[in-house]
Amino acid sequence: MIANEAVEKIIGAIKGVAGLRPATPVSPETTWLPVDWEGMAVDLTPEVVQIRLIASRLPIPPLLDLAVAAVRPVLTGTEWEKARLRLVVTDLDGAAFA
Repeated sequence: MIANEAVEKIIGAIKGVAGLRPATPVSPETTWLPVDWEGMAVDLTPEVVQIRLIASRLPIPPLLDLAVAAVRPVLTGTEWEKARLRLVVTDLDGAAFA
């Protein structure tokens, strides 16, 4: 699997976790540039797979446990299989307080 495919699958796994979404530099709806904005939330190195997230639910630790459980199988059999998984919550959506 190449990096772009891995990122796409990681994003798909994260989207399956209710209460988390990829943290993007801008809203995909606000620009006409054909860029994979969600993919920018993932950094892949052989040592660390870092995913920047926005949480829309509380508490955060159980959400991160679900994210790890969703993402780790995606990395199985890839060059990132043994990489440390670092999940960084960069923002908390106001919906978390509703």
